[in-house]
Amino acid sequence: MIYHQLGKTGFQVSKICFGSLTIGPLQANLNIHQGAQVIKTALDLEINFIDTAELYQNYAYIKEALRGHPKDAIIATKSYAYSKELMARSLENARRELDRDRIDIFLLHEQESLLTLKGHWEAVEYLLAAKAKGIVGAVGISTHRVEGVNATTEVKEIEVIHPMLNMAGLGIQDGNVEDMLRALKQAKEAGKGIYGMKAIGGGNLMAQVEAALKWSFQLDCIDAVAIGMKSPEEVRINVAWSEGIEPAPEDLAKVTREPRKLLIEEYCTGCGRCLEKCAQGALSFHEGKSTVNMEKCVLCGYCASVCPDFYIKVI
Repeated sequence: MIYHQLGKTGFQVSKICFGSLTIGPLQANLNIHQGAQVIKTALDLEINFIDTAELYQNYAYIKEALRGHPKDAIIATKSYAYSKELMARSLENARRELDRDRIDIFLLHEQESLLTLKGHWEAVEYLLAAKAKGIVGAVGISTHRVEGVNATTEVKEIEVIHPMLNMAGLGIQDGNVEDMLRALKQAKEAGKGIYGMKAIGGGNLMAQVEAALKWSFQLDCIDAVAIGMKSPEEVRINVAWSEGIEPAPEDLAKVTREPRKLLIEEYCTGCGRCLEKCAQGALSFHEGKSTVNMEKCVLCGYCASVCPDFYIKVI
């Protein structure tokens, strides 16, 4: 496994970050034992970096995986908290449910711009005070926007950026992949630690998964790539690709056979763009939100390419 320094944080992280959203109740909904086993496979293969969030409701999986395991991990979590009181609650919740005295990296979830960051500055100040006490290791943001990266580059207190980044530019809300790469290069030069999200475009690049991951692995403007994985086989395949070797045929065969489905998140605003894009007639409106008929869906991912909020995933 390749390791990189995460900016100036002092953390040395594996090139692959275990993206834990996939295993939890919002997506695959594995039971605690199953989810912990996937994480343990990652730890055994020298992945030492785990990404989670308060929203994901999966702290218990991570706690169980690390319980008694000989290898520890660097954990990054996120919160939508915007005030001192809300951030205090989020931080203590993470420490309690993960059973850790310190949260290594704490991010403000989905920051859009400098204006957004200023509006959440009270929460940032709370995290900075917690860092001074040794309760937090580093402070950062996640963002789906180029403007979010550019804003953070100007703010010295923000040490880590977790941006939307994949070879197709899916999910980038205010530009294309070239715009994002330019912004990340500047952030990297400013000393920020950067780990990308949605390398497979929320599952919508599964038909090109090997190319999509290898594209992310070769980037020099990021330190790690967060990848959602829901089985030991997926972990082993991704580690093999990151090291430039061929995965085991039996792992590839099992993952290829695994049934997948289109997930439209409950936050869907009902804008209708996905319905217009779907040539299969698989999407329809129900109570003001898009729904999918899996008998018609071919998992092409075209609908996700036009969703302005990136609420459509293939899992």
